[in-house]
Amino acid sequence: MRVVIAEDLALLRDGLIHILQAFDFEVVAAVDNGPSLLPALLEHRPDVAVVDVRLPPTFTDEGLQASIAARAEVPGMPILVLSQHVEQLYARELLASGAGGVGYLLKDRVSNVGQFIDGVRRVAEGGTVMDPEVIALLLARRPADRIADTLTAREREVLGLMAEGRSNAAIAGRLFVTEKAVSKHINNIFSKLGLPPSGDDNRRVMAVLTYLDQLA
Repeated sequence: MRVVIAEDLALLRDGLIHILQAFDFEVVAAVDNGPSLLPALLEHRPDVAVVDVRLPPTFTDEGLQASIAARAEVPGMPILVLSQHVEQLYARELLASGAGGVGYLLKDRVSNVGQFIDGVRRVAEGGTVMDPEVIALLLARRPADRIADTLTAREREVLGLMAEGRSNAAIAGRLFVTEKAVSKHINNIFSKLGLPPSGDDNRRVMAVLTYLDQLA
């Protein structure tokens, strides 16, 4: 599996390369600044990219914007963004850039190698991975008089686990319920958020994005 890395801190960049190579990923490019990232993504068209949100020269959101631009050129290019802190806006922008194949994790997760590699693989396979801390923060905010407020407490739990990239089976195991019950909750979420069946959109991603849009 081919990977492009964007991280300005040499120690962390080398660590990411070492970890990924240890799990049979091929690192085809590793850049340390924003201007170099988009050309690297478009040239190599990796199976997945691991990108720091803030890169030189301005250390604002160069990594995120390059990722969004790459997905505009190559729809569905899998991108896993790493951030030092929870940034709701970054999570929303990344999800809005396309369906599936996106992830947003805090850098602290890299130290849990198993969790990090699992996230990279899920994004590469077209899934969506959101950091549990991001989801906890977002779902803790209850908007008044909005569609999202009609979700039950259990449906909000399911939505949070969906955003983390969990399958129905994994959600069932976490909540100690049946997969049939999970499927019912998910269908209720889709219905309440106004997401009809579609062959083009990843409704699990769209459900999270719709919720985040209502928190804006």
